[in-house]
Amino acid sequence: MPKLTKITPCLWFDTESEAAATFYTSIFDNSRIVDVTRYGSSGPRPEGMVMTVTFELDGQEFVALNGGPEFTFDEAISFQVNCESQAEVDEFWAKLSEGGQEGPCGWLTDKYGVSWQVIPTVLDELIRDPDPEKSQRVMKAMLSMTKIDSAELQRAADQV
Repeated sequence: MPKLTKITPCLWFDTESEAAATFYTSIFDNSRIVDVTRYGSSGPRPEGMVMTVTFELDGQEFVALNGGPEFTFDEAISFQVNCESQAEVDEFWAKLSEGGQEGPCGWLTDKYGVSWQVIPTVLDELIRDPDPEKSQRVMKAMLSMTKIDSAELQRAADQV
């Protein structure tokens, strides 16, 4: 039995929990499927159907539940992927948005409907700059982007 953490995000899917967990663990390093449970004869889904998939993404535990079609994902909850380089931004953006939908300001929805923010760490550094004019130039540049471009953020910050 895996050790329980204090807080574990649980993602409610209709029937795609195993496919989604496999997809996510293929994208992030240090990731794996930990456990799969199945519904038994008492239901409420068909006996033998995957009920939950416990998985880790870069060491963070998640549970994916095949709970049924009653609930779907929306942008009110998202997972932020902090990237040290533009190459990381590009890689995570391409993989997570495949079959999904790109949104504004570094947000995307993957093919399962889960929202992600793919963010270069330089964005946070530049937004927190003590010079409010510089910070606002960076914010304005970011608001015009779909996938975040670190070089473009830096150019906005360096404007005089």
